[in-house]
Amino acid sequence: MKEGIHPNYQQATVTCNCGNTFTTGSTKKEIHVEVCSKCHSFYTGQQKATAARGRIDKFNKKYGINA
Repeated sequence: MKEGIHPNYQQATVTCNCGNTFTTGSTKKEIHVEVCSKCHSFYTGQQKATAARGRIDKFNKKYGINA
């Protein structure tokens, strides 16, 4: 690799809107994100299962399926 053309790779602090912070490697010193693994519904297990059930019921009602 050529010398002097690559940005400096350093430890960066990642801050989420929920208040969670963690460190990672990046070319920036600070990174701000909207969603992280502590507040994302997929990782926390608080997915909207009721919304999916509503869509399934609507489909079954539309096509006359009695389950």
